[in-house]
Amino acid sequence: MSALVGLLGSPGATRALLTGGEAVGRVAPVVGGVLGLGGVAVAALPDRVRMRRELRRRWRTWALATPVFLGSLFFGEAGAAVLAAGLGLIAVNEFARMTPGGATERTTGAAAGAERHVLAVAAVVLPLLAWLRPQWLDLRVVAVLLIAAALPALLSGDHRSGTARTSRALFGLLWIPVALTGLVLLGGTAVAVGVAVALGDVGAWCGGTALGRRGALARPLSPLSPNKTWAGVLGSAVATAGALLAVGAFTPLLWVAVLAGCVLGDLLESMVKREAGVKDAGSWLPGFGGLLDRIDSLLVALLLAMVVTL
Repeated sequence: MSALVGLLGSPGATRALLTGGEAVGRVAPVVGGVLGLGGVAVAALPDRVRMRRELRRRWRTWALATPVFLGSLFFGEAGAAVLAAGLGLIAVNEFARMTPGGATERTTGAAAGAERHVLAVAAVVLPLLAWLRPQWLDLRVVAVLLIAAALPALLSGDHRSGTARTSRALFGLLWIPVALTGLVLLGGTAVAVGVAVALGDVGAWCGGTALGRRGALARPLSPLSPNKTWAGVLGSAVATAGALLAVGAFTPLLWVAVLAGCVLGDLLESMVKREAGVKDAGSWLPGFGGLLDRIDSLLVALLLAMVVTL
């Protein structure tokens, strides 16, 4: 097949998986039960719980976002492509706003806007290609992505920070639009990955809260995010395994891919935000911040899931 899909897998393998509608039908009872239990739990929290209000806001966001995610994937590749394009447009806009603030940064607002346009076009075109022409996702697309990332700096004659701008744009292309093609290429497995990542994030919070106060498990994973501990990794490992088992999609490789996405995706976004000097990618998503704050783990999990399953 191709280099891009060839590195990730072949479309023929995707067709052999559950369809989006079949997968949604399988996970709906699990997701509905978890949301119901979660709603009861956050409603019953006493006033003395410090994060009571924040947890309730997060649950409301989950309750609204879940039908959108599952409803889109229910309609198969077409729905997945529309969902991926919509998520991509919002996410690349948030990424483009998080420009570094270092002393050597010379990127102007106009230059940042040029890269934003490249990212936005890719956010729409790549999911559509994955749906309508997956055989085109080969070395030609890899070459186009590289040239597109460099084009704004080349046309503006940026000899001071052109390489940094190109590298950042290429990183953004791989991190967001390419990753989101997994919603299309993975078929029903994308549903299982999305559910497992969501529960993995919850498991990480529960594990960190219960076990991350002292001892070896309280050690931070990275200085990039001191609040992320090995206790959180343990909680995420249990939750992702349980989620994949509950929806009938567990394999050791897929579990490792989802767990790595939960852990590394959060650290990756923390790196981007720390470089940009911001706390959140946005402020419009109640309880989370921006869309990237919500899907950071999903992006890496989708990339790794494509590597191990297609």
